[in-house]
Amino acid sequence: MKFFKSVKHSLETDVNWHNARRYGVQGARAFPSAAATYVLDKVPIASWLPRYNPRWLVNDFIAGLTLGIMLIPQGLAYAKIATIPVQYGLMASWLPGILYTFMGTSKDLSTGPTSLIGLLTADIIKDLVKDGYTPQQIASAVSLGMGVYGMALGFLKLGFLLDFVSTPVLNGFISAAAIVIGLGQVASLLGEPGGGDGTAQQINYVFSQLPQAGGITCAIGFSAMVILVSLDQVGKKWGNKSRIAFYLSISRAFICVLLYTGISYAVNHNRASDDHLFAVAKVKADGLQGSVVDSKLFSKTIGRSIAPFVAAALEHVAIGRAFGIRNNYLPDISQELCYLGVVNMGNSFFMAMGVGGAMSRTSVNSGCKVRSPLCGTITTAVVLITIYELTGALYWIPKAVLSAIVITAIWPLIGSWRTYYYYWRTSFTDFVAAMLAFWLTLFKSSEVGIGTGVGWSIAVSLIRQAFKRVPNVNSASASPLVRSIDAARDMPDNVPADTEIFVFAESIFFPNAHRFKTAILDTIKTHHSPSFLSPESEEAERTWSVVGEKRVAKLRKAVGAGSSSVLPPIRLLILDFTKVNHFDTTANLKLRELFNEARKYGGDSLEIRFVALNATVRARLERAEPGWILIDADQAESADPDEKTNPFTVRVYESAKEAMTAPRYYQPEQMVDVNVDDVEVVNEKMTSKHVETV
Repeated sequence: MKFFKSVKHSLETDVNWHNARRYGVQGARAFPSAAATYVLDKVPIASWLPRYNPRWLVNDFIAGLTLGIMLIPQGLAYAKIATIPVQYGLMASWLPGILYTFMGTSKDLSTGPTSLIGLLTADIIKDLVKDGYTPQQIASAVSLGMGVYGMALGFLKLGFLLDFVSTPVLNGFISAAAIVIGLGQVASLLGEPGGGDGTAQQINYVFSQLPQAGGITCAIGFSAMVILVSLDQVGKKWGNKSRIAFYLSISRAFICVLLYTGISYAVNHNRASDDHLFAVAKVKADGLQGSVVDSKLFSKTIGRSIAPFVAAALEHVAIGRAFGIRNNYLPDISQELCYLGVVNMGNSFFMAMGVGGAMSRTSVNSGCKVRSPLCGTITTAVVLITIYELTGALYWIPKAVLSAIVITAIWPLIGSWRTYYYYWRTSFTDFVAAMLAFWLTLFKSSEVGIGTGVGWSIAVSLIRQAFKRVPNVNSASASPLVRSIDAARDMPDNVPADTEIFVFAESIFFPNAHRFKTAILDTIKTHHSPSFLSPESEEAERTWSVVGEKRVAKLRKAVGAGSSSVLPPIRLLILDFTKVNHFDTTANLKLRELFNEARKYGGDSLEIRFVALNATVRARLERAEPGWILIDADQAESADPDEKTNPFTVRVYESAKEAMTAPRYYQPEQMVDVNVDDVEVVNEKMTSKHVETV
């Protein structure tokens, strides 16, 4: 009896059982509506299609057709990187477009085979093909593994795990991967026999085999590169002025394939298959081919599929966020990961390689003024017509042309030396992380490169936390942080309705930088009206995207805020760095994104001020390239006029109260017209919420 009383007492007083019971009851009550909302969120087309404007069909059709034309040569070329028969690049290209129409949350993002996924898949194929599997079987198993990881992170909303790959690690990895991809194509470009294992051996092999290079193959490969580069420059110089120049530029790969395929057919079709003047792709396809991944093969690839998935997910998410910022809409990152998982799992049943977002095609899609993901249906139609009707013609594509397409496509991915010098100036540990990822990827393997870079970044962060200094307030050599702590206690009591003050609760670095940025922007959008309230504004044209609207509506409902028409605008944003003693490269990039997005929402009259910057954080901000211009409050009047107009010029104050009460620098006539009576009502509701910790 005593035992049962002890158990009863334990259950009654145990906080964990108490929380489990409370959350269980709350979850059971919320489950029906939450489940319906969750399912609806997985098919975004259900929200935006009823509001689709028929006038957008022309833009979407042109964009989808353009992407389809681009995807044909790129799919073949990236399959060549993956060392699988090139027709399987087409097999990987038809499903992403139609599926993204239903599941996508970005109007611009174009998915399909990419050079990075091709390289990482080739590494796995090289090791497992010795076990008797065909390259396409291994590629489809890798695609299935990518699908499993994508669905797990997406459906469980674990996308924040990707934030542990810092920007310097990612840049170092991508630069090295681009060089490896390019080196792998040199032999085909020169007409040399393939060979060489590893970067050093490949370089040695290419030069040792130069006497065996084929003259005709070299002529075709290098002339194709000249055409590709020339048309690219035409687009950069005249694309904004001439639609002809724009379409010539974006379809340059297709033009090359069309031109040289015709030449190849003319000179080779009467020759025996082993007597062609130069190597041809020999594309063969009899429609879509279904297949089930072997369980033993899947068990061998599931662990190694992590690297291609992480690379694909990071690239996909970064592109989606970048074009969302550029075109004023909000992609749902968790939903994008769900899509990435579903599409890769679907591709695996057609013996296709993994897919992800592609920067070049996304840029073209945006340049075509695409209006919605509906363009994906046109892209899918173009690829399917090619698979079923045009593979006979694609048989004659010269391999050197595909290599030229790959080399010119990956060249922009190689980071400039200025990027790494910027890391050197800003943060030595970030520079080391980038160098580890770069050199190990280049001379060891992709998995080792990105894994070591991530491991270094995480280890440095843990060591920094473990050995953090505890300043002595009474010491004459106390850290500058002590002064900041004292200053931050002087927080204002009554904050104007057009002002927000945020106090960072900890240092800002790669794992939390995006979370901080999102939290600040969410609060601004919850409690303030945007600068574009007119229904005739350009923003009103983007009604296809409801992700951002639904998110803001949910946040406002949670705090009882009204609609945009009764909320005050945001005019002053104060960021308190009192507790920030570390600030890395990723944090700097996210802070710049915060500036740009906040000003897009609040307008040019929004002023942003910093509070309590310590010496280390301030030095890193000023060393950034291009650098921030930080002006102390007592020197604001004597600042250079050019510094005052720089968008990244910020005034720095000792305390939040001083930053709030200092004179404003925007013009009153720039403010959005809002009903004064409504604003007064909102002010009363919002007085206590302005000083927030993030």
